[in-house]
Amino acid sequence: MEQKPQIIIKDDLSDLALAGADIFASGAIEAVANKGLFVTAISGGASPGPMHRLLAKEPYLSEVPWDKTHIFWVDERCVPVTGTASNYGGAKRNFLGMVPIPSDQIHNMPVEVPPEEGALMYERELIKFFRLKRGEFPVFDLIFMGVGPDGHAASLFPNARALEENKNLVISVKGGDPMFDRITVTLPVLNNSRKTVFLVSGKDKSSILRDVLMPGRKGLPAQMIKPVNGELIWLIDRDAASLLAETF
Repeated sequence: MEQKPQIIIKDDLSDLALAGADIFASGAIEAVANKGLFVTAISGGASPGPMHRLLAKEPYLSEVPWDKTHIFWVDERCVPVTGTASNYGGAKRNFLGMVPIPSDQIHNMPVEVPPEEGALMYERELIKFFRLKRGEFPVFDLIFMGVGPDGHAASLFPNARALEENKNLVISVKGGDPMFDRITVTLPVLNNSRKTVFLVSGKDKSSILRDVLMPGRKGLPAQMIKPVNGELIWLIDRDAASLLAETF
């Protein structure tokens, strides 16, 4: 059953990063306690950077059961991993290269092959890891995402045919500003998570955040993230929340 989103507003980016790191750590500890494994999917962008850097420091460095953590991505730009536009590259620089997680538990999207082939390879990896049968979708313990200035989520852009995909787990798309070939998981995957967190910061996101969360404008990809049996959290700072009604 779809639950009402929880909206958490923090004073600034530092508090936002701390809250995000706490959610990540507590989610990992709980998942490992319950089933011996923590499986998460993350994204790129500027907002998660401070949170990721915290995860490479104490107390998170010791608290998170990194040896039982598997990290996937919700989307990736088809660019060299050494570049600043690479979601995997950013995560590696910010925390993955500094925490004791086994390298084979980091499941970055393949960008060294054509996008369509990379999407198929990643879908096969998800199927193998989660031991999925035909028609099943993976269940992540936790997904961290951002929202784009146009309301896109992962690499699912407004009015794109990709929003209608309901069979494939992973697809290739082209979009964004600047325009890139990309690989992204699909809406059914995003909506099958146990917990999904949108991490949003900055004045430049205040307008689109208002459009996504307040009644009125419809059809934005971020509004289509509605976990079927999971929890949805909007974790935002005061700047991003500046145009929301006081009731939030």
